[in-house]
Amino acid sequence: MKREDVLMEALPYIQQFHNKTIVIKLGGHAMVDPVVLENAIRDAVLLHYVGIRVVLVHGGGPEISEKMKQMGKESVFVGGLRVTDTETLEIAQMVLVGKINANIVSLIAKCGARGVGLSGSDGNLILARKMELQKVNVGGVQKEVDLGHVGEIEQIDPALLNTLLDTGYIPVIAPIAIDRQGGNLNINADTAAGDIAIALKAFKLINMTDVDGVMDKGRTKVYRKLTVREAIDLQKSGAIGEGMIPKVQSVMKAVENGVGYAHIINGNTEHNLVLELFTHDGVGTMISLS
Repeated sequence: MKREDVLMEALPYIQQFHNKTIVIKLGGHAMVDPVVLENAIRDAVLLHYVGIRVVLVHGGGPEISEKMKQMGKESVFVGGLRVTDTETLEIAQMVLVGKINANIVSLIAKCGARGVGLSGSDGNLILARKMELQKVNVGGVQKEVDLGHVGEIEQIDPALLNTLLDTGYIPVIAPIAIDRQGGNLNINADTAAGDIAIALKAFKLINMTDVDGVMDKGRTKVYRKLTVREAIDLQKSGAIGEGMIPKVQSVMKAVENGVGYAHIINGNTEHNLVLELFTHDGVGTMISLS
């Protein structure tokens, strides 16, 4: 009877989401723990087979840092963004496109579906420009820092994604963009996922991370539902910590630009993706316009 109750609770959500587009940003522990990643992919394939148009976007910061360490390079971050010289960009492409992306596509096949690995340069999917100099405070003095091959998104062309979705594939996107000169740029995966969701007019954007959702200042309560206005107030109050700020900002931007709902969930617990989507209470934080 409990199994029947779970299925019946899920039914109206399955009906509501059928043929809708959901963009899932894979991050946090899923990018370093193969068991967690495979669980997330299995959930994504389940969504695919109940009729949801699933798009996966992934990061890979920890693996890039580890590979750089192995090659004798130090990772340097400014404002949460990796300083990316030419060699670091090559390492990022190798890890994101050559390893992580290919691994996710293989896991999709293992679970019985068809995935296609992409970077932002495929089909001019993500057009970006080099990020401007970033101002940082060094010993009380404002300095401008060049982040190198780090980009900010100018445009998303969803044509290739729509073609793949229409023919039954799950696109898997690595956050490497192309610029107008044909060069590559490293971009933030949270930002990429949000902008892709906007371009696809997605029904939902899900950001999978290592925390249970947006919490109060005392870290004792998870907010299950927030409006954009409430999320802004929490950020101003300091309740949303530094690591969560870019995630919350990217999902708020998506909701403000036509994405129906955005969710921040903990990917470390098995099947949290399914529980967030197909149960009344959910397990993370859902952010909506109103």
